[in-house]
Amino acid sequence: MSEHKAITRSVRISPRKARLAADLIRGMSVPQARLQLEHCQLKGGRLLMKTLNSAVANAESQSDASSEKLHVKEIRVDGGPTMKRAKPRSRGQRHPILKRTSHFTVVVGTK
Repeated sequence: MSEHKAITRSVRISPRKARLAADLIRGMSVPQARLQLEHCQLKGGRLLMKTLNSAVANAESQSDASSEKLHVKEIRVDGGPTMKRAKPRSRGQRHPILKRTSHFTVVVGTK
């Protein structure tokens, strides 16, 4: 039972929105997960697809596992650094704008 991991850091999407796509593929086999992410209309799905493909490539190159036998064992979306911006408001005030980022972690392995 080998596990292989891929991490993508500081992706420019809020963790709350990315978790919607992560919940779609949690526990699926890799071909089903790829199909699900390919057809979902979420930005997080497109970004998670890259991390999933990287984890599968790690598994194939390090332990000669085929992608049909792999499953998504763990998928995690954590908060990354927040870029703080400001928007001018009336009477010289400012309103904070928080541009959130995410860290993706995908672990694939055989059952």
